[in-house]
Amino acid sequence: MAIEEGDKIPAIELATPAGGSLALRDQIGRPFVLYFYPKDDTSGCTREAQDFSALLPEFEALGASVLGVSKDSPIKHQKFVSKYDLTVPLATDTDDKAMEAFGVWVEKQLYGKKYMGIDRSTFLFNSDGKLFRSWRRVKVPGHAVDVLESVRAMIAA
Repeated sequence: MAIEEGDKIPAIELATPAGGSLALRDQIGRPFVLYFYPKDDTSGCTREAQDFSALLPEFEALGASVLGVSKDSPIKHQKFVSKYDLTVPLATDTDDKAMEAFGVWVEKQLYGKKYMGIDRSTFLFNSDGKLFRSWRRVKVPGHAVDVLESVRAMIAA
């Protein structure tokens, strides 16, 4: 069963491009944006990472952290970050636990062929580590700005 609004952030660790790991629960204590994207260095995923990178100082000014997650290897993430000068942190879900917990590993269809892939999705957690809002089947244009506005609204509430 996928996480729902009001649920606590799961106890999951992700691999970082530097070779370490990051526990999602370590983000408790501040607003936290977790976004899942299909693949490094594709047009939509690049645009999304660039948009979150451009707005990262504004998220940080609000005390929020942002993390992008895909199945790509930490080495591929390093190349992706270097190629586009990205500042948004990225991580790898090596054992698919995060994708399962968040319900983002779904059946997709392209040109009549069905396959499994990541549903572009974003999750906003409050400082207590509870899911405040989620976005599924995200369309990239304007999405990072929408998430930033939601962080502002959450903090103001």
